[in-house]
Amino acid sequence: MNAIHHAVGESILEPVISYAGCGALLLDSPEGEFNSALQRHIWSVARDLERDVDVKGVVMGVNNLLVMFDPLMSSAGSMERRLRQRWIDPKHDTLSSSCVEIPVVYGGAAGEDLTMLAQAAELSIADWVTLQSEAVYEVACIGSMPGFAYLTGLPAKLTHPRRSTPRNRLDKGSVIIGASQAGVMPCTAPSGWHVVGRTDVEMFNVLLTQPCLLKPGDTVRFVAREVLA
Repeated sequence: MNAIHHAVGESILEPVISYAGCGALLLDSPEGEFNSALQRHIWSVARDLERDVDVKGVVMGVNNLLVMFDPLMSSAGSMERRLRQRWIDPKHDTLSSSCVEIPVVYGGAAGEDLTMLAQAAELSIADWVTLQSEAVYEVACIGSMPGFAYLTGLPAKLTHPRRSTPRNRLDKGSVIIGASQAGVMPCTAPSGWHVVGRTDVEMFNVLLTQPCLLKPGDTVRFVAREVLA
């Protein structure tokens, strides 16, 4: 499998492309683990494709990209060839990004998994919160539900498998971790991630010009306002 080599020495493998219905193609990573260089490459490819009049929409995922097109105007074969060319040589725009601070009340009824996670990491609750809140996170993509940002950058010591049985309800504003990622619930919904605290920050507001607080490429810092027993 061929690879693209960037100036910084990173190597990006060609994607696996599969059909997603008659009007969409999915570009997926051949690698099993998350790759931040690949995610940045996907941002560039997506921004390039958004300018293509034959592309009806793009949806970024974690190390994958869904590209939608009109099958009456473009054949899947021609679109696949176009995507492979764009993958090799996208126009690398500089993403405009922001750093967003999210105040959090850790523990208590709104962070019921914190004690278990601290014990699993062999840390005190205070040390767990310090390590989690000192990290700088990056928005890989928005997905799963409107306004939900998949955040990479969780310290390796704090990673923990997702729940074997998801909760039927996790409140809006819940600060959560799942495996090696972190996130904030933009609405009340089921989730298999672990909850460590709560924030009042609005992650999604349909009435705003930009409904999502975060976008791919933004960085996030969690700020501990209080730690409850």
